[in-house]
Amino acid sequence: MSNLLNLQQWLEEQSIEVAFIHSTENVFYLTNFYNDPHERLMGLFVFRNAEPMMVVPSMEQSQVLDTGWNHEIIGYKDHENPWDSIRASLEQRELPKVDVVALEGDALSFNRTMSLLDLFEGAGAVPVEDQLNEMRVVKSEQEIAIMRRAAEMADYGVEVGVAALKEGVTEMEVLATIEYELKKKGIREMSFSTMVLFGEKSGQPHGNPGERALKHGDFVLFDLGVVLDGYTSDITRTVVYGEVSHEQRRLYQTVLEAQEASLRISQEGTRVGDLDQTARDIIDKAGYGELFPHRIGHGLGINVHEYPSMAHTNNARLKAGMTYTIEPGIYDERIGGVRIEDDVLVTKDGHETLTKYPKNLQVVE
Repeated sequence: MSNLLNLQQWLEEQSIEVAFIHSTENVFYLTNFYNDPHERLMGLFVFRNAEPMMVVPSMEQSQVLDTGWNHEIIGYKDHENPWDSIRASLEQRELPKVDVVALEGDALSFNRTMSLLDLFEGAGAVPVEDQLNEMRVVKSEQEIAIMRRAAEMADYGVEVGVAALKEGVTEMEVLATIEYELKKKGIREMSFSTMVLFGEKSGQPHGNPGERALKHGDFVLFDLGVVLDGYTSDITRTVVYGEVSHEQRRLYQTVLEAQEASLRISQEGTRVGDLDQTARDIIDKAGYGELFPHRIGHGLGINVHEYPSMAHTNNARLKAGMTYTIEPGIYDERIGGVRIEDDVLVTKDGHETLTKYPKNLQVVE
């Protein structure tokens, strides 16, 4: 529960009596309890100088206990109003006057914010997201170990996808093979909707797989990741089926050069925005600048897209223990697109790429 203690320390430093944590990801980070309650209320009350308490649907209480949680749990049934039980518990605690509540403004609806503040007469609200982002951005050894295993499963997904390529197979058939084989390995959930795109469709950065059949000379773009023990992975690889044209080779080599240049400067102290700018300069120089429409990458951890945003305007500095993606791309809907993405860990000595699937241009026969 060291993460919980760190948040309590922040409350002490800020002279804030209570924080309410509502998002699935941050509740998991602080308690090791991972659950999507759908429309039902789930949350964690963290107090400056009192024991925390969790509110969950009654049907989830046993799962909370399974995590080792030994503090108060407020469970409620679907016909009950959980805010009534929360109020009763707070009244029994005889807390000091609460002037301000720290909450997740991006995660909490207006109505729930009003219900929360109604518990503390006259209280205002301050955001807690920035503090939680700063806590989560540097990963522990335990988190890193899980993310290494999640990256291994992402590598395996690409390996399965490449092996499934044959003329006439559809994008959805290859996608189904990837996810079936990963489920056989124990993976229950993907980080996001798996992407398998053939030919001109690979020129859509976020294209939708469908019934497009594989043809000789097509680019094939795989973008996938898994959720493992609450943490995500995210890999993109692009191959060519049958034979590669001069134009395809040049496009691929430009993306690869841009990605490797950004990886080379992935080390403590580097300005985050320089990762994007370094790749962007190479792609611009090759004449493809207008075909690289997105940032170089994103933070990675419990969420597949999390803090920080790896845009060229970000002046923050890399720290050891940070994990993120490096994924430049060039997208031409005439011939298709190329994206190459790795999961990266900043170390004291430089960086480690957690995803290991080969990046040399593969022509699959």
